[in-house]
Amino acid sequence: MKKKDADTVRFQLVPADLPPLTETQRVELDALQAMPDSDINYSYAPALSDVFWQSAQRGRFCKPIKQ
Repeated sequence: MKKKDADTVRFQLVPADLPPLTETQRVELDALQAMPDSDINYSYAPALSDVFWQSAQRGRFCKPIKQ
């Protein structure tokens, strides 16, 4: 079943109007910032090699929205 445009909700993010971070969010971000890269667990998503990025193409899978 195809969705109708009337059923689609569009949202435009305005970075200048973001709500302030909560204290919990701020503490979590500070902890992540203090974490060394060696502590990051890549077992579920291994880091991509430089060879991969040399052949990467920007926007290859992006389908522009018709207006």
